[in-house]
Amino acid sequence: MDNRIRVLFVCVQNSFRSQIAEAIMNKKYGDRFFAESAGLNQGEIHPLTIRIMEDYGLDISGNNVDSVFDFYKEGRVYSYVITVCSRDNEKQCPVFPGIRRRFNWDLENPEDYTGSEEENFHKAIKLRDEIERRIDELVSIM
Repeated sequence: MDNRIRVLFVCVQNSFRSQIAEAIMNKKYGDRFFAESAGLNQGEIHPLTIRIMEDYGLDISGNNVDSVFDFYKEGRVYSYVITVCSRDNEKQCPVFPGIRRRFNWDLENPEDYTGSEEENFHKAIKLRDEIERRIDELVSIM
């Protein structure tokens, strides 16, 4: 039996923030945590996400883009559900039974980035690093 703590990261399309959070948590803390990610709507993994995670040393190009509502209907159980989108979008997320705690990390949406490809890459690196910092903080208090 898998005794790892189950964590679900949710964002709007499961294309950027939640994909990054899932990958980082599983890489750094996969011995104690099992992370998945899903979206309120299903999009596609943003090419910038793949690029910044390659820079981090992870290939997520083959990841699935999943629906939080499908996970809910399947009866998946999580100890923690963490939304990484705005508070307004967070309200659309279903309430999973049995969760210990739900968090909202109101992180900027990379879809709103303006600027050159290189400027957006550097903005995305900062966002990735912020997600990693928050994961590290969360794990330290569990």
